Amino acid sequence: MANSDYSSWEELAKRELKGKSPSEHSWHSPEGIQVKPLYTKADSEHQNSNVTPHTLPGLPPYTRGAHATMYTGRPWTIRQYAGFSTATESNAFYKQTLREGGQGISVAFDLATHRGHDSDHPRVIGDVGKAGVAIDTVEDMKVLFDGIPLDRISVSMTMNGAVLPILAFYIVAAQEQGVKLEQLRGTIQNDILKEFMVRNTYIFPPQKSMRAVADIIQFTSQNMPRYNSISISGYHIQEAGADAALELGLTLANGKEYIKTALSTGLNIDQFAPRLSFFFGIGMNFYMEIAKLRAARMLWYEIVEQFSPKNRKSGLLRTHCQTSGWSLTEQDPYNNIVRTTIEAMAAVFGGTQSLHTNALDEAVALPSEFSARIARNTQLILQEESNITKVVDPWGGSHMMETLTAQIAEQARSIIKEMEKDGGMVAAIESGKPKRMIEQAATNKQARIDSNSETIIGVNKYRLQQEELLETLEVDNTKVRQEQMTALTKIKQQRDPQAATNALKALSLYAETGKGNGLELAITAAAARCTVGEITSALEQHWGRYQAQGVTVTGIYGQTFKEDENWIMIKNSILKFEQIHGRRPRMLVAKMGQDGHDRGSKIIASAFADAGFDIDLAPLFSTPEEVAKQAIENDVHLIGVSSLAAGHKTLVPQLIKTLKEQGADDIIVTCGGVIPQKDYKFLRQHGVRAIFGPGHPIPDAITEIMDLLNELS
Repeated sequence: MANSDYSSWEELAKRELKGKSPSEHSWHSPEGIQVKPLYTKADSEHQNSNVTPHTLPGLPPYTRGAHATMYTGRPWTIRQYAGFSTATESNAFYKQTLREGGQGISVAFDLATHRGHDSDHPRVIGDVGKAGVAIDTVEDMKVLFDGIPLDRISVSMTMNGAVLPILAFYIVAAQEQGVKLEQLRGTIQNDILKEFMVRNTYIFPPQKSMRAVADIIQFTSQNMPRYNSISISGYHIQEAGADAALELGLTLANGKEYIKTALSTGLNIDQFAPRLSFFFGIGMNFYMEIAKLRAARMLWYEIVEQFSPKNRKSGLLRTHCQTSGWSLTEQDPYNNIVRTTIEAMAAVFGGTQSLHTNALDEAVALPSEFSARIARNTQLILQEESNITKVVDPWGGSHMMETLTAQIAEQARSIIKEMEKDGGMVAAIESGKPKRMIEQAATNKQARIDSNSETIIGVNKYRLQQEELLETLEVDNTKVRQEQMTALTKIKQQRDPQAATNALKALSLYAETGKGNGLELAITAAAARCTVGEITSALEQHWGRYQAQGVTVTGIYGQTFKEDENWIMIKNSILKFEQIHGRRPRMLVAKMGQDGHDRGSKIIASAFADAGFDIDLAPLFSTPEEVAKQAIENDVHLIGVSSLAAGHKTLVPQLIKTLKEQGADDIIVTCGGVIPQKDYKFLRQHGVRAIFGPGHPIPDAITEIMDLLNELS
């Protein structure tokens, strides 16, 4: 477009905008990128040549797509991430999913399994079967895939901490089904680095955990040519609060670290790089999510090229995507169907190879059969009714999209370089820097929502006066745990005790000396019917169990509200409390059980601290007894329990009971997080004084808690 044409457009736009300049209608994305109302050829010409439409799909640097024909040749794979209760119930769900159009299985494990504990371990009373399927032995894994041909069905498993026993169980289950190693197709997440930043389902320290990653890459490269040895995950980084550029930069930096780790085992780049895969989250920032996936392929090609590959597939980024769980709202929940559809379209326009769409009720519970069907049909409609699949990269050549792709790529490059400067991702994670960056982004986003500068329909705008209660799926945790414990006892009685003992001794020796391959030894232990907990304990004897230190960011949330009259009133009420009682209100923020998702608890801690509270953080994975002990010793006024993994009906009553037994029932207990409204009455009957569901504005929560404190005093 000639400059004169642009000037004419600008004058026309000014008249239509009643004298305002079009630039006043530009906006800044969460990444800080200015998104303009109009892009022209001049914008895209200033960007990196790799991003221009002169490149083609299927050719380096793969910006326009991983394959030449993309969905015109074959649509993306429809996957539904699921797992709950026992292996028997999850198996029935998987079979139904496959009958109704699902094309692959993605397994969600319960938190006890993630953390390497058997179902009879005293620390997992509230976790067994709740947020995923309970898997204690290879027998559970055989039931999970009973009647599902593992030589034909691709299986993705989200597992990181207990990755050695779980992958070993899968391999043995397949072999006992008559499937050969070279026939297995699928992916093990095996991305332990991001666990130390966000999801926290780690077991061993970073360096020891990386040994397990290396052994899996080595074993699968040599024995399982169709299997993806690692899925480098940005999804959980985004869910923890990172913007698209931070998610992309940290994820690719993790990928680079895994390349170096694999090379250290003696493999060359072409032996394993073609089987590395990625996993990105897709939120509501539609244009930026498309640009992110296009930039991801370009940047990964640049990274792999540094290691001189000979195979063109080594630098090809293939990715699975999942629509955002965090963007789902408890309020006006049928809006979530629309959100998921928009996010699914962004993933498809960005060129994903497979996709999971979240269900409308996942803001408060596991998906019901009804909601899971809608989520799955969302993808089927996109594939079979929309004609989206009939054009390869329809955004290629768009002046806006090429510009955004280049801009987000540049931000991600900067983050990758910063991590390299810090000594690589392992060193950066040990310093806590990436975790702080994510928590700052998460706190900033929550402040924007609570201050109404970012709109969430049904939450801070167009709110319903009366919310409709959803029927949600609930797992009988006590029943599942008892079934698992009975099965564990039976297996231990029936197995060859000497074979089990020898296998566990070999694993312990491996952990001590570093000799051998951990996955190969875990396969032997799995075949001998050793349990998840036993295999983990054998390694833990010499590797230890990692415990992160909780740190809270301050100043970010309060800065957004510094001129807000309501916020000023809240701070004044806290000052008044301090004047009356001689100290500030003190709160212990706690997560109990094996749930490591700490985005919500960290944001609450930051916001309350900015308001004027003294804040204590309970260590992750605390028991109710440990939380009660810390609360009493620190002389807190209240405990704020954050719940995400559905253990609240077991763990919170136990906490309140322990406080009463210790004569500390004057400590107020409140709950927040993913709690279905149908559980509110139960919690209140057991002594919970206030409950704050997803989307509850933090200033309102502080006001309610201050009313409770003033009432009791």
